[in-house]
Order: sequence, then structure tokens, then C-alpha cells
Amino acid sequence: MGDYTSLNLLGLFIQAVFIENFLLANFLGMCTYLACSTKLKTANGLGVAVVLVLTVAGILNWCVHQFITAPGALSWLSYFGIDAAKVDLNFLEFLLFISVIAGFTQMIEIIIEKVSPALYSSLGLYLPLIAVNCAILGACLFAVTRNYPFIPNLMYVFASGMGWWLAIALVAAIREKLAISNVVPGLRGMGITFIVSGLMAMAFQGFTGIKLATPSGSALENANSAIEMQTTPEPSQANF
Repeated sequence: MGDYTSLNLLGLFIQAVFIENFLLANFLGMCTYLACSTKLKTANGLGVAVVLVLTVAGILNWCVHQFITAPGALSWLSYFGIDAAKVDLNFLEFLLFISVIAGFTQMIEIIIEKVSPALYSSLGLYLPLIAVNCAILGACLFAVTRNYPFIPNLMYVFASGMGWWLAIALVAAIREKLAISNVVPGLRGMGITFIVSGLMAMAFQGFTGIKLATPSGSALENANSAIEMQTTPEPSQANF
């Protein structure tokens, strides 16, 4: 876990679900969000699949980064007499990440087809789209870029999937209600859906003040404190 505590993990969960929701803050994964949110049952099925794929793919891609593509990641090959510490495979990171996501998504598709044919039929062509869902790739890349240790990385990718599921379930429930409501003809369909999504995004921004994800005493917090000290004027300068 590194410098992270249980409170930091809770803050990371809140941050990924509400503050940095991939749908409502980063607008990633919008294609399946708009196409599969007409019914709550379909939205829940797709949400569960996204949480599962994102969690497992995030763990696997963290391992790929740590042991294959990061600078000096291949140093473990020295145990086999291979000096590969200076080999840099960072240029293959996108390709490997997408391959891991696509492979695991294919496994999930086969399992859902066997276990729940009705859900598989309702998802249609949008289930394979999870393989190219930018929210899943984005969460994996965000976690790697921020250098999360294993447990915080697991919490982050899991919470990101939960946030995506929460957003699509909420808008699906609202769209079911809107289907039998008196909506202005010019706003029916995608128009009112975009308005609802915008209002939901504004509501989620109310959690912005919660800053528990960064552990106290970490290098990131120290760097932020140093920047604030450099940009804060001296008392005499401020009075002047």
C-alpha cells in the first residue's frame, strides 16, 4: 500500500466514483452509456460487466507496467542471467493494455452468453464494445500514470467501474421515467438525456472538496505544499 492508509483508500474510492467519475467528469465510455441506458436491467448487466472487466484488466495492466513496460521493469530477468535492465518497452504499453482488455472482454462475453443468454441478447453488439471502451483503457492509464501501489491501484480501478455503473444505472432509471413523462417534443430522446447527464455531473461535482485520496507525508503532497509556499507572497509583500 505504500504511504496509503485505510482513510486514503476511502478517499480514493469517493474520488473515483463521484469526483472523477469517468462518465460525468471525463466523459469516457459515452457510446455504451447512451446506447444501453434505455432500460435499467440492461444498464445493470452492462455495469456489472464493466466493473468486472475494469477491475481485472486494471490489475493485469498494472502487472504489465510494473514488470514489462516501465523503465527498468525487465531487471527481474537478471535472475535468469539476462541483462535487460536498460531495455525500454514503454512504446508497447498501449498495445499490451488494449490486448489485455480485449482478451478478458472476450472471456466475459463467452461466459455471459452461456450463463445468461437473455442478457447477452439485450446487450447485443455493445458487449464487444467493452473491449474498446475508452473508460476502461483510461482508468488503466490513469492508475499507471499516477504510480499507485497495488492495493490503491485495485481500489482505483474498482471504484472507477463502480462510478461508471452508478452513472449508467441512474440515467437508465431516469430515462425509464421520462419514457412515460410529458417531455417537450424537441427534447425527447438524446436531447433530454444530455440535459439529465449534465445535471447529474453538476450534482457529482459537489464532492469536489473531499481530498482524502493523497496520503499525508507523500511525495505528491510535499510537492504540492512546496508549490503553494513558492506562490504565496510574504506578509510584507502582501501588505504592500
